[in-house]
Amino acid sequence: MCTRTYLNNFNFTAMQTKFKIFIKLVLLFAGLIFSYNLQAQTNWKNLFNGKDFSGWEVKNGTAEYTIEGDAIVGTSKTGTPNTFLCTKKNYSDFILEVEVYVTAGLNSGIQFRSNSFEDYKGGRVHGYQSELDTSPRAWTGGIYGEGRRGWLYPLTTNKKGSAAFVNGTWNKVRIEAIGNEIKTFINGIQCANLVDDMTSEGFIALQVHSIRDKSEQGKNIKWKNIRILTENLEANSTPSHPYARQISYLNNQLTVEEKRKGWRLLWDGKTSKGWKGAKMDSFPKQGINIEDGTIHFLAHNTRENPNGAGDIITEEVFSNFELELDFLIQKGGNSGVKYFVGDSENTNNIGLEFQILDNAHSDFNEGVGGNRTMASLYDLIAANNLSEKNRNDIRANSAGSWNKARLVVKGGRVEHWINNIKVVTYDRFSQIFKNLIQKSKYAEYSGFGMAIKGRVLLQDHHPGDIKFKNIKIREF
Repeated sequence: MCTRTYLNNFNFTAMQTKFKIFIKLVLLFAGLIFSYNLQAQTNWKNLFNGKDFSGWEVKNGTAEYTIEGDAIVGTSKTGTPNTFLCTKKNYSDFILEVEVYVTAGLNSGIQFRSNSFEDYKGGRVHGYQSELDTSPRAWTGGIYGEGRRGWLYPLTTNKKGSAAFVNGTWNKVRIEAIGNEIKTFINGIQCANLVDDMTSEGFIALQVHSIRDKSEQGKNIKWKNIRILTENLEANSTPSHPYARQISYLNNQLTVEEKRKGWRLLWDGKTSKGWKGAKMDSFPKQGINIEDGTIHFLAHNTRENPNGAGDIITEEVFSNFELELDFLIQKGGNSGVKYFVGDSENTNNIGLEFQILDNAHSDFNEGVGGNRTMASLYDLIAANNLSEKNRNDIRANSAGSWNKARLVVKGGRVEHWINNIKVVTYDRFSQIFKNLIQKSKYAEYSGFGMAIKGRVLLQDHHPGDIKFKNIKIREF
């Protein structure tokens, strides 16, 4: 009995000792983590000294910048283009934080990885911009390609991010640019989740946007507590949130996140693997080049070109999917992306079509109510800007510039997007849609648009000279 008691006491004492050692190790580890994080947070540098504009210079416009207390104040002015107060120093990878106050009615932005070269549009500032938007559109934190590519990340699919900015008060902006990943946060809420490798370095700038309405003259944008971190970035970076959809502009490659979410390249960027002529058993041997990471349909002068490539289609068939690709047409260009394309001899180039058309082409004014214009469901539903109220244009880039097309098909529900702006939505199994078909050129094709599965087609239409790249898909 005494022996058993002694052993029990011994075991209890040993357990107490082990527990104390465990607690000490936990506290030591926690202390090391705290010390590391504290060290990581101590390397912030202020970009504004609170006294003068040392290290800054004005570019492009003539709007005025002044200092009031601890803030830089920009004042709107008519008769001038966008004005930028730019750092003289360039930055590559960094985390930037700044507090901003934008008078309601104005539009502004924070440039980063931006440049100004005399041989580019006479020195116009161009590069990435984190948007400051006081309008009901509410795209603050979206990323705009100032002086270059237009909207790269509008907040059309991130409603939580769109609601982060508060008019009439100070808001905190955080921009993380690490490698090719760019994230923005407003008041701690993620807005943009962009992957892009066009520019890796440039200055940071505070924008006073141009105005046309004289009633907006003299209104202010204010910036304060401007600081930057250029070291220990990974330790201080913020994990992406699922509500902030990643948008990638990398050429013919997938991001880690895209792979995780089931995306795969539908074209490998190098070979013809997975594609063939619409009326062939193999890939066309003329009229088309695979060059510089693009599929290039060569120019031709006639609608029926005996030396042309003709349309190409996927070897695979698809049912429920999301498809993205980039395309570039020249002035007067005409093409399309077709889906649910059939296999029979009579229908292997017939399918629902995401129209690609420059407004200088003769077909632009054909059809009914604009249903043959860019990004429309060809000959059936006209493209309209469904992402921005009271705006008619769909923000398609002009001929000679790249555009991003996106198709989402879930059962009967179909969406067309261009440059991340939703422009068409319909139910292909609805009675309304069936009625549209009966009044279109497709009425003669029995069951048109009703197929459960089909191929994707890239169209070689007169006058040709169209390029495609970054073709990727995921299936549901």
